[in-house]
Amino acid sequence: MNVADIMTARPTTIHRDSSLRDALELMEKTGCHHLPVIGTDGHLIGIISDRDCRTAINSPYILREQWQDTELVNQMRVRTLMTPAPIVIPPDSTADEAARMMLNNNISCLPVMRDETLVGIITRSDILAAFIALHQRRRSIPPDNNH
Repeated sequence: MNVADIMTARPTTIHRDSSLRDALELMEKTGCHHLPVIGTDGHLIGIISDRDCRTAINSPYILREQWQDTELVNQMRVRTLMTPAPIVIPPDSTADEAARMMLNNNISCLPVMRDETLVGIITRSDILAAFIALHQRRRSIPPDNNH
């Protein structure tokens, strides 16, 4: 199983000069927890997570009521909160390679790059869902008693 088989293709991205409010609203709207950050030239320059946002607003939870009227969320820019130059993976890498990279680097997602182009994102959740699906398929296949 390759990364391309289980990644989210064409992920939602955010511009480096967007506000923390923009990031929070985009994550809430799309239901994602990671946004690849795009620079002025349109290339991937970082990643911002919901954890980065929670840390910035000093809250263990991202509840709209907590940040809705806070001026801080309008003033802080994504570029100051993002992880720059994130570790990336090509789409033809194996899913276990992606899992190993995430575990070894203590990260929860990898932007998927084909050369200089962002083509997807793979998260721990994607890998867990693929593992569950693989396990269920294996359990549903009757054992081969001919061997």
